[in-house]
Amino acid sequence: MAVLVEAISVILRADAMLRVFNDDWEAFMALVPNDTLCADGELVRVGFMTPDDTEAWIRVLERRGLVYLRDGRAVDLVVVDQLRGPVAPCDWLEFGHMHDDAAGISVAAARLAGGAETTLVSPPGWEYERSLSRSYGFVPTEAADRSLIFLRHENGLDVYLNTLTGEEVYVGRSKPQ
Repeated sequence: MAVLVEAISVILRADAMLRVFNDDWEAFMALVPNDTLCADGELVRVGFMTPDDTEAWIRVLERRGLVYLRDGRAVDLVVVDQLRGPVAPCDWLEFGHMHDDAAGISVAAARLAGGAETTLVSPPGWEYERSLSRSYGFVPTEAADRSLIFLRHENGLDVYLNTLTGEEVYVGRSKPQ
């Protein structure tokens, strides 16, 4: 199988996560800071919309005993960008796009290296029509101060005014750990 990749995804090897959490899926789930989790039995994916939230969760995982990088290479988990793929060398992950020609859609996905399965697993309630796969906007951190004005925080979202388009944009934020 393969897991959906949207925005910034932290993808863990399921075997490493279960080893560190002593096969206690519920203990792991208690640490997941948002509703973007999906798993295919080999990989576990949680998505984020900001580098700060991503880094904070990686620190939580590392404190529990998972290893992000060793000698610059991904060990138990890897950060995967929706547009560019893994941000560090990772021998155990394949990144690409899954296409549904009949529906006219394409989504970024990742699977355990060597896998042949092409079934996509996404978070519960995920729908392409309302997804970042359909309409993804990206503002580099260095440009955020020039083009986004923070308006408010509501329902787990930071709401900004995009000064280039005049439209409100929404950034999902994770629950504090």
